[in-house]
Amino acid sequence: MMVERAAAGVHMAVAQIEMRVGGMSCASCVAAVEKGLSRLSGVKQVSVNLASETATITYDPDEIGPEQFANAIRELGYEAGVQTFSLPIRGMSCASCVAAVEGALKSVPGVMLADVNLATEQAMVQAVPLAVTRERLAQAVRGAGYEVGEEIEAGLADAERLERMRHLHRVRTRTIFSAICAALIMLGTNQDYFPGLRAVPRPVMLWALLALATPVQFWAGWQFYRGAWAALRRRSADMNTLIAVGTSAAYSYSLVLTTAPGILRAAGQRADVYYDTAAVIITLILLGRYLEARARGQASEAIRRLMELSPRLAHIVRDGEEVEVPADQVRQGDIVVVRPGEKIPVDGVVVWGKSSVDESMITGESVPVEKAEGDEVVGATINRSGAFRFRATKVGKDTALAQIIQLVRQAQGAKAPAQRLADRVAGIFVPAVIIIALITFAAWLIFGPPPAFTLAMMNCVAVLIIACPCALGLATPTAIMVGTGRGAENGILIKGGEKLELAERLQAIVFDKTGTLTEGNPWLTDSVPAPGGDEAQVLRLAAAAERGSEHPIAQAILRAAQERQIDLPEAADFEAVSGHGVRARVEGASLLLGNARLMADNGLELGPLAARAEALRGEGKTVMFLAREGRVIGMLAVADTLKLGSREAVQRLREMGLEIIMITGDNKQTARAIAGQLGIERVLAEVLPAQKANEVRKLQQEGKFVAMVGDGINDAPALAQADLGIAIGTGTDVAIESSDITLVSGNLNGVVAAIELSQRTLKTIKQNLFWAFIYNALGIPLAAGLFYPVFGILLNPIYAAAAMSFSSVSVVTNSLRLRRWQPRPP
Repeated sequence: MMVERAAAGVHMAVAQIEMRVGGMSCASCVAAVEKGLSRLSGVKQVSVNLASETATITYDPDEIGPEQFANAIRELGYEAGVQTFSLPIRGMSCASCVAAVEGALKSVPGVMLADVNLATEQAMVQAVPLAVTRERLAQAVRGAGYEVGEEIEAGLADAERLERMRHLHRVRTRTIFSAICAALIMLGTNQDYFPGLRAVPRPVMLWALLALATPVQFWAGWQFYRGAWAALRRRSADMNTLIAVGTSAAYSYSLVLTTAPGILRAAGQRADVYYDTAAVIITLILLGRYLEARARGQASEAIRRLMELSPRLAHIVRDGEEVEVPADQVRQGDIVVVRPGEKIPVDGVVVWGKSSVDESMITGESVPVEKAEGDEVVGATINRSGAFRFRATKVGKDTALAQIIQLVRQAQGAKAPAQRLADRVAGIFVPAVIIIALITFAAWLIFGPPPAFTLAMMNCVAVLIIACPCALGLATPTAIMVGTGRGAENGILIKGGEKLELAERLQAIVFDKTGTLTEGNPWLTDSVPAPGGDEAQVLRLAAAAERGSEHPIAQAILRAAQERQIDLPEAADFEAVSGHGVRARVEGASLLLGNARLMADNGLELGPLAARAEALRGEGKTVMFLAREGRVIGMLAVADTLKLGSREAVQRLREMGLEIIMITGDNKQTARAIAGQLGIERVLAEVLPAQKANEVRKLQQEGKFVAMVGDGINDAPALAQADLGIAIGTGTDVAIESSDITLVSGNLNGVVAAIELSQRTLKTIKQNLFWAFIYNALGIPLAAGLFYPVFGILLNPIYAAAAMSFSSVSVVTNSLRLRRWQPRPP
């Protein structure tokens, strides 16, 4: 709420806002938040309530706003509540409309960020939850002269398509009507060329033309007047202003000539009417918008196809019987039955049966994946063979498909830096064009040849029409929309246009080894006792010590013990030593199991095992030493399998001119052996998990623009530190917050594909922006008549309208070429 106060004769605006603050646990937390917020310039008063977890802030909106409050709360170590709204916006036509809607949304107290996308006709708003509601945002949009559509849930593909078809039908109806009238007006205007029309008296023909032109001007073209009026109310101008002013000038001039011809004859002006100019301009612009809307619909096909993947029905077991229910009625914990050829309705874990599942619609991988008891299955994938049952674990908005759709929506709603620049240019472009049009009119009226007034008016109209910044507003968002959608269909989730631009600047890529370059499922290869020791005893004690660990190496040791049917004693006092190994007490003796550094830190000598360990590391194996009661009694070696395609992916990335770096906690010799198999020259070895982000930071300090590729869990800090974080997903784990790009499949060729798609999309954006700017740079001087003194060339306003419409359609069509993009086969 806003409160107006008068102090010492000065009118001062004071705003009050209520924000959620998460993570507070006691009165000292309250004091810390109040003190931290009170220090901010512009804050008048702060009151924090621990019970309701809210902070009520009184502040001067001219100095500070909600975004700064949220940042300050996070810096204090607490959670600042932020809510994201998605609003379908109707009635936008150019980049100026985008700026107007963004301005209206940002004026709502509590709004932190507002991004409006012309291509998707969506507004993404981040706001303070308690201070902002969807209705309040909708009121602001309506106040700016635009409409807010109904929010469409992710699963309602039919509703979204129906809304788009209704819009297309409205535009098509007006276009057809306008085209018929414009054709008749053209015939009547040129009646001397048609024998059947020559007999009609000229005054009668003029009134007939007026009757045809008026509904075109004020019914078919009403949207331009409505938009222009909305812009005038907010003291600005947009594309609708240019069209309304331009066509009204031609229509009004003709109206005067029809109803009072003596006025213009007395002024010495030629008695030509321009109903055809106004009608054809409106028709061509409507046609352009219709074609543009169709193309936009094709650009958003990716989301619609994703939404249609989800099956409508599911078979579940209830009360011991199999029943058929709508897929959206499946609940977490339900047992779902899947037969061959059926789509899997939701995410879950197999509890009975075996099959192969086609996951290509989610991961982009064409090879079916074998599924057995305990394996995860993903909703919307297709069961190819065998029947099985699974327990539903994620339903509704929590499924992998729903998360993918949401990520794609957010990506398509976000703006690239290039688009923000285009929007800023468009914000000043329209007023500048109106000034140029007025100068054009004045120059032709004063210095032009007879009939000066007619030429001045027509050139002024041509400038207004050709300069509409539609292409400029569509250049970036259409390419991002198609590019991100195409990526999603191939298992590549890109979080927005800014990430696309980052991908082009890459110089180095850091790969985590375990689980990224390798399968992450090591297996025991060697169990070596110290001289005079027992190999079985070494494995038995090591496996007992590792029983409390979830580390992949621990699991490899435990699997080997189970395969050999070794009975394991109980372990006590288990302790994990991060990055080094474990401690435990087994059968009353203290055990230490870990790498050479762990042994050295505890003052233990490796003895004759050192030479054998060196040889094993040279084979790319990871070596763990076992010490009992302060004496090394043996060692174990494990190996991890390289991921299929990892060697080819590394080679392709090197061919793209990128430096490839591997980071791992392994010993240097082991790490170099694995890197050698992959063709990687630079290795960062013996790096603890907590140190990975720091290693990425060091590379950035070398001046490199760095991408980090990891699993998105242990590597989260490094992914966040990198200039571009690329997370390898696992089929259902797709909403990885720390990454900029998520690969749903674990295939590393997806990294190559993601970079190639990013570069291709950015190239398309640059092409669009280039042609949009060049179009206006050449079109405006031509329309103003600057080439007339030398070449005798003038631009008819009708051709200007055709060119303007073509520019918008060409930009969208160029973006649609991205739909043909396919990842290159390895």
